[in-house]
Amino acid sequence: MLEPQDELITRIVDELKRPVRMDQGLDARVMAEVRTHARRPRPWFLRRRVFAVTPLGGLAMAATLAGLVVGTTLAVQRLGPSPEPEITAASAVPFVLYAPDARSVALVGDFNDWDTAATPLQPTGSAGAWVVTVPLAPGRYRYGFVVDGSRWLADPGAPRAPDDDFGAPNSVLTVGT
Repeated sequence: MLEPQDELITRIVDELKRPVRMDQGLDARVMAEVRTHARRPRPWFLRRRVFAVTPLGGLAMAATLAGLVVGTTLAVQRLGPSPEPEITAASAVPFVLYAPDARSVALVGDFNDWDTAATPLQPTGSAGAWVVTVPLAPGRYRYGFVVDGSRWLADPGAPRAPDDDFGAPNSVLTVGT
């Protein structure tokens, strides 16, 4: 004899096995509703386009692109890098760095053979300001600061120089006549 729980399961299984009658017009009604909500057309820039290019036209496009690349490269080479600000009619050039926690600051550059002992900056008495004045002949100089004997810094108030071979940050200064 089946227990009441088994009998309930058997009735549920029998009910689930019975075929389900579907409304014959359901598919037609769903599709009609879908058609009434047609998709909006794609914006012009997302629409598919077909371009037909002849071999001669492709060659002309490639030549135009090559001309643009070469012309742009030559123009950049002729213009060169943007000019650095010039200090004119001066031979004594002041260098200032704000480093409030520093114990020592040195100026290094191609004008002193990058010697950390050659041009030390002096504290000014203002909180954290270090200064030195260096006589420089007209020309273009690369330089940086060395804080506490080990930390290299570019001058935050001057243009950056292209990275050197050693990876140290440097600045550029042009002294005019």
